[in-house]
Amino acid sequence: MRAVFQGAAGRAPEVLKVIETKRPEPGWGEILVRVHAAGVNPADWKIRERGVFADGTRLPFILGFDVSGVVEETGPGVTLFQPGDEVLGMPCFPHPAGAYAEYVTAPARQFAPRPQGLTHIESGALPLAALTAWQALVDTADVRPGQRVLIHAAAGGVGHLAVQIAKARGAHVIGTASAAKHDLLRSLGADELIDHRTRNFAETVRNTDVVLDMIGGANWARSLCTLRPGGRLVSMLPLDDTFPYKEAEAAGVRAEFMLVEPDRQGLGEITKLVEDGRLRVIVDAVFRLEDAAVAHTLGEAGRTTGKIVLSVTP
Repeated sequence: MRAVFQGAAGRAPEVLKVIETKRPEPGWGEILVRVHAAGVNPADWKIRERGVFADGTRLPFILGFDVSGVVEETGPGVTLFQPGDEVLGMPCFPHPAGAYAEYVTAPARQFAPRPQGLTHIESGALPLAALTAWQALVDTADVRPGQRVLIHAAAGGVGHLAVQIAKARGAHVIGTASAAKHDLLRSLGADELIDHRTRNFAETVRNTDVVLDMIGGANWARSLCTLRPGGRLVSMLPLDDTFPYKEAEAAGVRAEFMLVEPDRQGLGEITKLVEDGRLRVIVDAVFRLEDAAVAHTLGEAGRTTGKIVLSVTP
């Protein structure tokens, strides 16, 4: 099979090379999926730069977590799927999944049926970003009708899905994004929008119940003043010494770090929203497997709206 292989660490995306390698075989409780599309996420280029996964897995490896494809084989004990079933998933995260490849094997229960009405490209854009938004807003923050939710980087991969999920939960949604992206975000349900280039959200936003942050750094501390007593700041970024645990406690709010997990039930809830017309995924750009390095370059520039996807098996 073809796969995007990384044999050396490096900031330059050109360390990513397409090679021919042995197709994996499904083990006990696993399925073999022929990958049609693989989403590209910030986690991918951060792992590429470091040359190591969060679990300590080191080079060489195959990047990628998001999968949309078709079940090719089932391993012993699998009853959920049969060959020919169309699936999507974010298997193994944060351990290597090897999604930048023509085939992937992973536990069957880390996949779900692909949403009806979506292409493989759209499905490949969903799992990691949508699960991150769902687990942050629903499982962690328990967003409820009438609450005020501030979403930073609202037009990004996680952000544009978080806007819709929060809205589906009945929240009043405030988003930060450049002015050029405001019309799109309004169409997705955002109630208030702040151009982060011209306005300081920390001076204008107050009484929020939840802040969802994908930026980090100084943004963490600045977000605390927007929260009402008992509110929550939820971040998915790796922690460092600036994460404001103590400041949040002193202010009477909570600061929480969340790591997304494979989640069949969450994927099912996300699928319901998609099929009900309450959640749509925006795909900014599609690249061939051979152009994974170009996809990383675009993603690292930080100007995309929605997701970047690799088309693996047309």
